[in-house]
Amino acid sequence: MSAKHYFPETAANTLVPRALKALCAANPSLSLIEDQRVVLNNAHNRSQVSLISGGGSGHEPAWSGYVGDGLLSAVACGDIFASPSMKQVLAAIASVPSEKGTILLITNYTGDKLHFGLAAERALAGGFAGKCIVLPATDDVSIGRSRCEKVGRRGLAGNVITMKILGAAAARDYSFERCVEIGKAVNKQLVSIGSALDHCHVPGRQNHENIGDDVCVIGAGIHNEPGAQKISPFPSVEGLISQLLTLICDQNDPERAFVKFNKNDDTALLVNNYGGLSNLELGALTQETLAQLETKWDIKPTKIYSDVFETSLNGPGFSITLCNLTTAAKESKTSVSELLELLGAETKAPAWPNVLSNTSTKVARKATPVVDINKQTDISASEDIKVDPKLLDATIRLACERAIAAEPDLTKWDMVMGDGDCGEAVKGVSEAILKILDNGTAKSGSVFTVLHAIINVVDDMGGTLGAIFGILLAAFATSLRTHISKATSGTELMHISAPSLTQAVESLKQHTGARVGDRTVMDVLLPFAETLEKERDLGKAVKSAETAAEGTRDLKPKFGRASYVGAGGDEQRLPDPGAWALMEMVKGICDASN
Repeated sequence: MSAKHYFPETAANTLVPRALKALCAANPSLSLIEDQRVVLNNAHNRSQVSLISGGGSGHEPAWSGYVGDGLLSAVACGDIFASPSMKQVLAAIASVPSEKGTILLITNYTGDKLHFGLAAERALAGGFAGKCIVLPATDDVSIGRSRCEKVGRRGLAGNVITMKILGAAAARDYSFERCVEIGKAVNKQLVSIGSALDHCHVPGRQNHENIGDDVCVIGAGIHNEPGAQKISPFPSVEGLISQLLTLICDQNDPERAFVKFNKNDDTALLVNNYGGLSNLELGALTQETLAQLETKWDIKPTKIYSDVFETSLNGPGFSITLCNLTTAAKESKTSVSELLELLGAETKAPAWPNVLSNTSTKVARKATPVVDINKQTDISASEDIKVDPKLLDATIRLACERAIAAEPDLTKWDMVMGDGDCGEAVKGVSEAILKILDNGTAKSGSVFTVLHAIINVVDDMGGTLGAIFGILLAAFATSLRTHISKATSGTELMHISAPSLTQAVESLKQHTGARVGDRTVMDVLLPFAETLEKERDLGKAVKSAETAAEGTRDLKPKFGRASYVGAGGDEQRLPDPGAWALMEMVKGICDASN
């Protein structure tokens, strides 16, 4: 974990207030009591229950991002990972008074319980609230019953489910007692477990415990606490998710069977990003979680959340929460449909993912249309081009083998001047083409059969180079058909393919502004196509491609990520990897042809 920060000091007196000021500046419905670091909803209705939360900063968007109509009335924000003071909490209570009562929804940590509890007593004594109760969120299962018997389970991201339900209930004018009853019932049906790759890094703090590269933490909290378990060697994703779900779902574990899940129970699943995972990786972790819940535990969540809800600064980890809505509804004398309505109710809180409103997985969906994007136009015998099958296979095979052999250099060069994926992409698509050749695609000698098969493979290549190759080959197939229809009997293949490539390149130029001199694959493609059209000689065209590929060493990038890299010195005097890859391919075609 990098120790670098734009704000290198533990500047709670500057960093936290600045973030809160920015939040309120961007959301005029919110106000900030600067000296108390309290964020409140300007539109709070005192005839409704006040729902207040807060805690240490560093968990954003929790909790300041959840202030707004239909969610929190106000929050009190402490220093990084430190509870707000009693005065801060009392200021929050006083800022959003309620005729019905005030609920302080917090995560179950000692500092928060003490300060919020003291503030509740002071609010009652001072007349700031007629009714006031602290409702601790207790959803973590990592520690187990015997060790948390006195203090209760820790609070993790599961509290946002309780928070969302109570916020909507308050907005619908539920009574104070009803909100408390529902809140306790929902909290009781929450189980969460976290995992992390490393600690987060707190600005200005050093000497965090080192988590080895081959270690994965299970039971990770949100304050850099030591995890309950350290797993080494590093497990597979499937193995990790299996262990996490066992901890929250296994009814035979006397230490952690806090919630019972029966077949057909309505459940809510929440997968929370600790702040340091990419959305892509979080999505894949969510998919694996859903798959194992269904196959191993017969649980099909009715409501699914996957997002950044309660972070640990830049912590590279996540947590999984399950809530049994069926049991929560029974214990609070509500219905599942009512709880789902509250979960899906609209809120104006800036950080809540409103796109999830009313998205129960049990609602009937329209049938997904069946599409076949690989379907090709039929080629008649008169339109096809037939060549020696062995020669067709050999030319394409050698082109791919040359590209694969160049992969180490392509990757090395792209690591310096790009994002490092060019070599892998070229190797991947080349290996896929070799597979279709091994399956006998070229045995018929049909150029179009092989061309369409290659186009389908290139469509999966991805990246800028994949898009350029894809457009070029699709345009080449179209122009090839056009030139065949115009060609007379006995016309040499070169006199069909050369002008077809020229036309395909012109089509490609409509989609990219890259030209010769911009240090891209076009530096090789354009002179190769021009020479082939002019000379009608593959050998001469390849020579021009080799010269052009070598010449990219002296060009400054003008397109793609490489264009953001500084001018550099001799260490950056490298060929463009995409241009070099194309050169190796056409050279392979030429050598096999000879």
